[in-house]
Amino acid sequence: MPTLGPMEWILILLVLILLFGAKKLPDTAKALGQSLRMFKKETSKTEDDEAPRPQPAQAVQTPPLPPAQPQLSDEERARLLEEEAARLRAKSAAKDQ
Repeated sequence: MPTLGPMEWILILLVLILLFGAKKLPDTAKALGQSLRMFKKETSKTEDDEAPRPQPAQAVQTPPLPPAQPQLSDEERARLLEEEAARLRAKSAAKDQ
């Protein structure tokens, strides 16, 4: 990729002066500099916030596992689900009354 020589820079500056005018270029450059400073400050804050902080080790208690249930056939599971549905319907009907 070719680099920009002095003639290219002069041409770019002339186009900028024609587009924005000589009075607005310093203001535009100042605003651009302020924006870059604010962006750098915010990104450094974000990097500081994302830094992992060491946390004290805590004992983790795992809940006890439920007792193992014997394998049920499809018919038995369907019967248990129907009984549970009937209980829930009765409970819901009792609340509505």
